[in-house]
Amino acid sequence: ELKWVITSKEPEIQELIKHAKVLEGMNRNASKHAAGVVITPGDVSDYVPIANAVAQNDIVTQYNMKDIEQAGLLKMDFLGLRTLTIIRDSLSLIKKNHNVEIDIDKIPLDDEKSYQLFAKGQTTGIFQFESPPMREYLRKLNPTSLSDLAAMNALYRPGPMEFIDEFIDRKYGRKQVKYLHPILEDILKETYGIIVYQEQVIQIANKIGGMSLAEADLLRRAMGKKDLLAMKEQKAKFIDGADAKGISKKIAEEIFAAIDKFANYGFNKSHAVAYSYIAYQTAYLKAHYTSEFLAANLTNEFENIDKVSNFLEYCRRLKIEVLPPDVNDASVNFDVTDGRIKFGMIAIKNVGKHAVEEIIKARKKLERNFSSIFDFCMIVDTRMVNKRTLEGLVTAGAFDSIDTKRAALFNAVEKALEFGGKMQHSVFSNGDSLFGDMGDLEITEPELKDIKSWSEKERLGKEREAVGFYISGHPLHKYDVEYNSFTNFHIGNDENINEEEVVKVCGVITGVRAKIDKAGKKMAFFTIDDFSGSCECIMFSKIFANDGEYVEEEESVLIIGKLESSGDAVKIHVNKLLPLDKAREELSKSVKIIINKDVVSPDKISLLKPILDKNKGNTPVFLSLGINGSRGLLYSLKEFRVKVSEDLIKEVTTLFGDGSIRLNS
Repeated sequence: ELKWVITSKEPEIQELIKHAKVLEGMNRNASKHAAGVVITPGDVSDYVPIANAVAQNDIVTQYNMKDIEQAGLLKMDFLGLRTLTIIRDSLSLIKKNHNVEIDIDKIPLDDEKSYQLFAKGQTTGIFQFESPPMREYLRKLNPTSLSDLAAMNALYRPGPMEFIDEFIDRKYGRKQVKYLHPILEDILKETYGIIVYQEQVIQIANKIGGMSLAEADLLRRAMGKKDLLAMKEQKAKFIDGADAKGISKKIAEEIFAAIDKFANYGFNKSHAVAYSYIAYQTAYLKAHYTSEFLAANLTNEFENIDKVSNFLEYCRRLKIEVLPPDVNDASVNFDVTDGRIKFGMIAIKNVGKHAVEEIIKARKKLERNFSSIFDFCMIVDTRMVNKRTLEGLVTAGAFDSIDTKRAALFNAVEKALEFGGKMQHSVFSNGDSLFGDMGDLEITEPELKDIKSWSEKERLGKEREAVGFYISGHPLHKYDVEYNSFTNFHIGNDENINEEEVVKVCGVITGVRAKIDKAGKKMAFFTIDDFSGSCECIMFSKIFANDGEYVEEEESVLIIGKLESSGDAVKIHVNKLLPLDKAREELSKSVKIIINKDVVSPDKISLLKPILDKNKGNTPVFLSLGINGSRGLLYSLKEFRVKVSEDLIKEVTTLFGDGSIRLNS
């Protein structure tokens, strides 16, 4: 459409084209690289032009990173790594709690407990190895060395991922390790004949093609950038060099084709080893000092709600107690006491570091516990601990050690602050100290009003509002059996999603937003929160007409729907929604009771009959009898049919323990 502009004879248009050609391709604005540092032998200004960074007082080069390289200078990226802070904080907690000073760079590299975490896929919190698909590969690989970890780290990315199973099969001898030429064995032996690293590409070009290391690196770059002209030139050099070493043209071309394929995504070995070494260090700390390691993670991730929720649930599964926040035992960051994790109060909304430090300082000077919310407000500096701070502390449960009536405490916040302010003014006017002898000063605290207590749903909901996640429990905990029986997708595990797959998700509804669609019908957007994370759900009007009545704040539900990938996030298009109490009854086609004969006595098994008799209904029952944890034989209890209820689940679980009942849908 714009061809006429170029062919136009108009002088003004020709002038415009002339200036446009000069401007084309130029940078529109200046900006500073996030982590790039230029290193020169002397003053930078002796080598390249410099300037002041936009809106900052930093000196930057006027050349971009590509021009810097062509000018012969070295640019290095220095990136901050949160994992290093987690390691530092873990070591600090270990020193404080165990009086053990660990030099993390001198830990043994053959620690069996550390490799067992990788082999079992227990990599929550372990740098670079946390994703669900990675855990699956680790279970197959059963890594036993840093070399195994580095190779997995390099292979687990688009492109080489297809070779992971081949790599594992070759490691265990299920597939033969082949080399196109004997010279390749020394180069590829470590990775079982598979090209994994960029350094291997360079070595092959050097040893097979007779290229210098500098020429080999140019070949690697040309392949990576798919520079066809440069590759053609380099290929000719490679073939000639191989010929000089007595390697046939056919073999040389096959080897060149192999390195061409891998050079596009071959990973830098030094990078893979460095990252895997850090991952191994985190695994070592987790294996030997689990509580300290998890506390350090919680401190460093406290602003990431999904991660904190995941870590708290992980602690529950490991039977590591997480103590709720407590004004009488306050801690800014997450801490560890006798193996139990102490909640870091910095994670509570509207309670900043300075407020927590004021609470700790006041409690220390007082030399006793705060006895009430009024006593607390009388002692702390209420300029630091204001109304919003106090409300956050109450709803998060930080006063539970003093009084568990959160509703009454919340109602008393303004009165407590007013009382505390008056008392402080009175005492300081008389020249007394709140922390010392108050003489004849008589203190009569107001009484808490008798306010109706919050229900468990309200209490947990307000907790989540105050912190962003649940502390004293999770609404889903009472539905552990339903969660483990019905769920086929965990929100936090949203890698490699299949948008055509129908998913079943158990979670808690929050953030409901009802809207009217173009047809004038009601639809809803809301967030679903499970143990692993949260995501947005969309319920269109057709589904809302049937299931909309169940879309309520803090309702525990089962959602059946399809996934939609939305950038870095995932959404669920809801096809069906049921409260878990209702889903339990409607979807359970049979009940399986799981018993380990070596753990459960015959007398205990005999107690099952009265439970089944008491909970009669229409759902068939199966019994799985196993030995030594193995999957047991399955028996149909044809004489029994049960009603799948909360009572049935509770009674069977009480009798045989967690995981002893499963609902088949």
